[in-house]
Amino acid sequence: MMNEAAEKENQKENQKESRKENFYTGYEYHEIFVPGQLASLCLDSYPCFGWKADDNPAQGKGGKGRAGYVELRFKRDRKITNKMELTRLQRNFDSCLEQLESLEKSKTSSPTAVALITGLIGTAFMALSTFAVTAEPPRVLLCILFAVPGFIGWILPVFLYRRLVFDKKKKLEPLIEQKYDEIYELCEKGNHLLF
Repeated sequence: MMNEAAEKENQKENQKESRKENFYTGYEYHEIFVPGQLASLCLDSYPCFGWKADDNPAQGKGGKGRAGYVELRFKRDRKITNKMELTRLQRNFDSCLEQLESLEKSKTSSPTAVALITGLIGTAFMALSTFAVTAEPPRVLLCILFAVPGFIGWILPVFLYRRLVFDKKKKLEPLIEQKYDEIYELCEKGNHLLF
């Protein structure tokens, strides 16, 4: 008698689960392209706004056309509660991501420019040195005078670049940490809205 009751109860549970599986859930989809170093952050943060990673492969080539970018695909229930507020928080999150990406790029952009300009100036001095030695009559002293800053201009950019990147990182690190804190706060707010 007890086994029959337990068996009927199991059948009822199975029927309820199969009915749940038969209900249609409409999804909305979202694709983003992020630098590889921010992909894990996005995969961890987007569920706080109701998104789930979509495992379906992309049907074509998309993206920003630059190396190092990863395509991430998400989906979420169209009838999610607090959708407006979650969307607002997600937009703020996306904005913070863009700012974080630009801060990361700025660590090396100006040092690269300074190193390139220094190398070009060194090259100009080497060209002057070459012209001085190939002139009629050859001006060896002038060639040496131009060659010294030329060689310095070719060697200095490596050390200059390293030093400027170090200084830039030191200067930008508090701003980057502030952006990460802002991202974590947005994720916490979104997570509270979901549960």
